[in-house]
Amino acid sequence: MTKITIKETQNPTILKFEFPDFITQNENYEFKNIDETKNSPLAQQLFYLPFVKTVYISGNFIAIERFSIVEWEDVKDAVAEQIEKFVNDGGTILTVDENKSKKQPITVYGETTPNPAALKFVVSRMLTKTPVEYKNIDQTSSSPLAQELFKFPYVKEVFIDENYVSVTKYEINDWQEITLELRTFIKQFIENGGTVIDESLLDIALKDEKVKDANFDSLDETSQKIINILEEYVKPAVAADGGNIVFDSYDDQTDTVKVMMQGACNGCPSSTFTLKSGIENMLKSMLNNDNIKVEAV
Repeated sequence: MTKITIKETQNPTILKFEFPDFITQNENYEFKNIDETKNSPLAQQLFYLPFVKTVYISGNFIAIERFSIVEWEDVKDAVAEQIEKFVNDGGTILTVDENKSKKQPITVYGETTPNPAALKFVVSRMLTKTPVEYKNIDQTSSSPLAQELFKFPYVKEVFIDENYVSVTKYEINDWQEITLELRTFIKQFIENGGTVIDESLLDIALKDEKVKDANFDSLDETSQKIINILEEYVKPAVAADGGNIVFDSYDDQTDTVKVMMQGACNGCPSSTFTLKSGIENMLKSMLNNDNIKVEAV
């Protein structure tokens, strides 16, 4: 008889329902609605619950993100019982297509970035909806891929967003010596079913995003305009270079905008020029304020 253990996460909307054994090996699944659940009868059943927003299946657990119409405290025990009953009655968690090769071919190619210490490895599939930066191996609990990459002695930082992995190296090696090794490793890791990012473990990042969304309306009008400009005009260009930019704060006394640079943009020799000549001038023009200054945190 399978017994489910309920585990809270740092994101109050997501709860984990753990199994005593692994229910999937080296793969993770995300279901956003019932139409996506053709290979998971259990996820399909869970979506009949009106408060279920997203279902994640990975390792030895199922994580469920709820809509705000209920609190987990009121329904978690009933959900656990439903999962237990489904499995103990012989229900299928995941269906595997026997004719489908476990190895799913992908393409990976390297792109240079304005930062000579960073290279962008573009993958022919979506990797994550949430940009994540890893400064060292201790931060990689949510990314088995990043954890493995840090085992290469020349890897300094890893940034993952959408369909690419941006790697920043130490000066010990030149890119021509290591690009093929990294590209091959990333390609084989993903093709063999390795988990790039476990979305259910990105609780802190997701929670921060929700807090930012909630706080947006409480910001002053200028800060809101700056965020919108960064999102619409700056982020796409920065992402093309393997990086990310995040609004930190705006001081209306000094007209100073502070931003955080991530990925290839962090530590890039040309990032100062980009901030001053690109982003700063854009904000001056679009906000009609020649006193605007932009600084990196």
